Amino acid sequence: MCGIAGIVSFNESGAPWLEKINLASSCLALRGPDAEGFYRSGNIAFAHRRLSVIDTSDAANQPMSDSEGRFTIVFNGEFFNYKEHRERLIHSGEKFETHSDTEVLLRLYMKEGPDCLRHVNGFFALAIHDKKDDSVFVARDRMGIKPLVYYIDDDKLVFASELKALMAVGIPRNLDRISLLNYFQLNYIPGPASVFENVSKLKPGHYLHFHPAKGRKNCTETCYYQIPKPGSQIFSGSYEDAQSKLQQLLAQSVERRLVADVPLGAFLSGGIDSSVIVAIASQYTPHLNTFSIGYKDEPMYDETVYAKMVADKYKTNHTVFELSNDDLYGNLFNVLDYLDEPFADSSALAVNILSQHTRKHVTVALSGDGADEMFAGYNKHRAEWMVRNKPLFTQSVKIASPLLSPFSGARNSPLANKIRQLHRYATGSRLSPSDRYWRWCAFIGETEIDKMLDFTYSNSDYFRRKKQLLQPIGTGEKLNDVLYMDMHFVLPNDMLVKVDMMSMANSLEVRVPFLDYELVNFAFTLPDSFKMDASNSKKILRETYRSQLPEALFTRPKHGFEVPLLKWFRTGLKSMITDDLLSDEFIDRQGLFNTEEIRNLKSRLFSANPGEIEARIWGLIVFQYWWKKYMDS
Repeated sequence: MCGIAGIVSFNESGAPWLEKINLASSCLALRGPDAEGFYRSGNIAFAHRRLSVIDTSDAANQPMSDSEGRFTIVFNGEFFNYKEHRERLIHSGEKFETHSDTEVLLRLYMKEGPDCLRHVNGFFALAIHDKKDDSVFVARDRMGIKPLVYYIDDDKLVFASELKALMAVGIPRNLDRISLLNYFQLNYIPGPASVFENVSKLKPGHYLHFHPAKGRKNCTETCYYQIPKPGSQIFSGSYEDAQSKLQQLLAQSVERRLVADVPLGAFLSGGIDSSVIVAIASQYTPHLNTFSIGYKDEPMYDETVYAKMVADKYKTNHTVFELSNDDLYGNLFNVLDYLDEPFADSSALAVNILSQHTRKHVTVALSGDGADEMFAGYNKHRAEWMVRNKPLFTQSVKIASPLLSPFSGARNSPLANKIRQLHRYATGSRLSPSDRYWRWCAFIGETEIDKMLDFTYSNSDYFRRKKQLLQPIGTGEKLNDVLYMDMHFVLPNDMLVKVDMMSMANSLEVRVPFLDYELVNFAFTLPDSFKMDASNSKKILRETYRSQLPEALFTRPKHGFEVPLLKWFRTGLKSMITDDLLSDEFIDRQGLFNTEEIRNLKSRLFSANPGEIEARIWGLIVFQYWWKKYMDS
């Protein structure tokens, strides 16, 4: 796991930018604290920051070149099945100088060019320069686990693992206004767009392969992998056959991800997903290191008792980090300072502090991310199933919706939260599948956004981008269509961004066995009925592993952790809100927001009935903090 950066000049005007590659590298130090390296050849400059995981010797440092110096690679990630390809290459006459996965990947590219990616089971962002034909190859893994952003104009292309590296070399910081609208609806910016114009996130499963001498026009993205569309491939076996196949593929995935030359462990939350991963990993690693967070001040969200059941069953070396709300609050500014693009998923605070403590014990951790998106584990998936399968219930909620509306904004009790959910359900059930999906992903709608923002933008551009983002859902006739949409939208833009940023901020590598592409391909051949029915979410996953986990995990209610934002806004963060980031003076000077509407939001925040205002306020705080750091100068 590492950080990479590169600058490619298209002409003489772009050439001076090559001298800035060290500035880009310096921003990626936390991603790779173990070594730093540079490569320069003509109109190409690469930088690499290394977190040593496989072959920790200096010989495996990067940038790495072949013996003749024709090909040079910078690689961020892991190539899990590299050993089998190393053996194959040795049998064909290749000789290796290291035991690293990077060298195997480089030699595969030397033999097969971009087609080499079909062999790679792993997660990565990489760049390779071929000195002989002066071509550059830049690629990202199939699921988008590892990030890669790039800026392009007529003179140059600049790419890096993080946006802050691009800003360090001086790219133009022109705000993308449609991205700003998306951010305040979703609390993140969906790719391939970014917060800046002319800065793109390389799409998952895509690569760039171009010749710098031919200029910007030949630098286009090519798709090398797509998740099979629902219905394009159908599993032909029985439910029991599917369970056996799931066990086989997930065991293979976990085993692949246990390869490391440094200490390794696993996150263990007490939920089904992480518990399944730990149960499998324990078969290959006795006394596996496992890690959980306990919330002393929020017993409703503390799941450590369930994590301990799993840890005891599999005799793991288990560590619980007992945290208070003060611990979370004390970590807040570390998170805000690391963000280089507005990102307001508040659960990033918990992921950051879990990564911080875990890194003191291991360098690599397995996680259970991805299972909810593939196997239907979210409340919105249950709601989708109800809309499609329970018309009488849906009609009843629609009829009752006007009566629920006055009570629909609160989360301050289980009853109030249930009323809020029912009202949201009624609203969404009236919409088309694609509009409902957007509505259930978003915190606020277009009308509320227009009231809050004080700048002009193109409505046609906004709806064109929204249509493009929703394209994967298709007609949305099946639940699998919604899951397929999640894999293209929520997973790479929210969940994986959160884990990558917060783990890398602490120099920790996190591996995600559920996102092995062979397992993902299989999951999207399964019918809806294998994933959800009237009784079970994630049906096949739960029923396949039920006998291997404590029964209490399957009978308890599921609830995620919620950061106590409202309490912080009214105490420790109050002066920052009222006197700084959301003050009338700052808002007026900024010229982005309607001052009167921001006043109204603050008034609601400090009222007796704030409703769901905390998510919107947190989105504003994150954005304003980012703006002050990167734009206010």
